[in-house]
Amino acid sequence: MRIRSDSFEPRRPIPSEFALGTPDGFGGNRNPHLVWDEVPDGARAFALLCIDPDAPTVGEMVNKDGVQIPAEQTRTEFHHWVMADIPADLREITAGSCSDGPTKGGKRNPPGPAGARQGLNDYTSFFAGDDAMGGEYFGYDGPYPPSNDLRTHRYFFRLFALDVERLELPEKFTAGDVLAAMHDHVLAEAAVYGTYSLNPDAQG
Repeated sequence: MRIRSDSFEPRRPIPSEFALGTPDGFGGNRNPHLVWDEVPDGARAFALLCIDPDAPTVGEMVNKDGVQIPAEQTRTEFHHWVMADIPADLREITAGSCSDGPTKGGKRNPPGPAGARQGLNDYTSFFAGDDAMGGEYFGYDGPYPPSNDLRTHRYFFRLFALDVERLELPEKFTAGDVLAAMHDHVLAEAAVYGTYSLNPDAQG
């Protein structure tokens, strides 16, 4: 199975049109275009995750004036998009069809492919307790890495072909819920990634 995007070149920078944050504030926060093929026989649905594996782990350093987050700092994953039960006959998600702009407090019922379900992304926990931004962030919300991070972040769009039509998931599910539910049901996986940074001194 293969996946690609017309919105960015593989391993190259993602345009700010598809990011939540820019050096000047909010970006376009549109979901990027994705298209896939060579789907294995027996696929009954797809699941899609967008994962940044380069999120810093020392929270008190994030966006702190006069401090640069070293590129070698230990990193963790940040999930930007979680979608399950994507119909088996779908082969493309158009740009902006699932997210088309920032929504303070998160999207309650984000648009998407008919029949698919979208879970909570990690901005839900990141903005928890923030009076202006706090809320439940369903669907896609794009890159917004710390402006003082010396590591260029990577954003992996991982598509899984599954042998079940519907995953057993809670109403408000996360990427962890999807990964657990699709265990032993993955027929194939394809991935593509782009990069993004708000720090002009960031290392690739």
